[in-house]
Amino acid sequence: MKKIAAPLRAALLAFAFVMFGTASMAAEPDWTFPAIQGFGKVVSLPNAGIQPSKDADYKALFNVAGPADADKVNPNLDKVARAVNIFASAGIPLSHLHFIAVLHGPSTAAALDNAHYHEKFGVDNPNIKLIDALETAGVKVIVCGQALAHNKFPHEWVNPKVEITLSAISDIIILEQQGYVLVPL
Repeated sequence: MKKIAAPLRAALLAFAFVMFGTASMAAEPDWTFPAIQGFGKVVSLPNAGIQPSKDADYKALFNVAGPADADKVNPNLDKVARAVNIFASAGIPLSHLHFIAVLHGPSTAAALDNAHYHEKFGVDNPNIKLIDALETAGVKVIVCGQALAHNKFPHEWVNPKVEITLSAISDIIILEQQGYVLVPL
């Protein structure tokens, strides 16, 4: 039995190396940041199917409501940057993108200015640079006024580049009526 077990074990180890060991040797994708540097990395795929039209305008409302670590960029807000970069990598002018990111729920804190974020969480707000970059790319970032109240964040604590709205609920209803497509994150 031991004579069979040793070759079988060697064969299984070789198989595992081929199946799983080579995955770690795969080349890193060629990440690019065509519109928003340092955030929302994408791979350019000019020959992929279903490409956006350079003649169309795109209206999207990103529902940014997921949790994030206080010392890291909100991953759902980073996905908004990725959406911008995806369209930019396909040659769509930023002027054709009408994107709005609504922060609420566990993502509300991302809307705070640096001083108050630091006071509340003991670290600088890692979302400040991303919000600045989104604004530069034409993305409007808004925060739910109801979520601010529930989190006991005074309006004075909000980053001046972020607009306070009545409610994420009303934002979604109103903006969908205006032709924005809701993108849940």
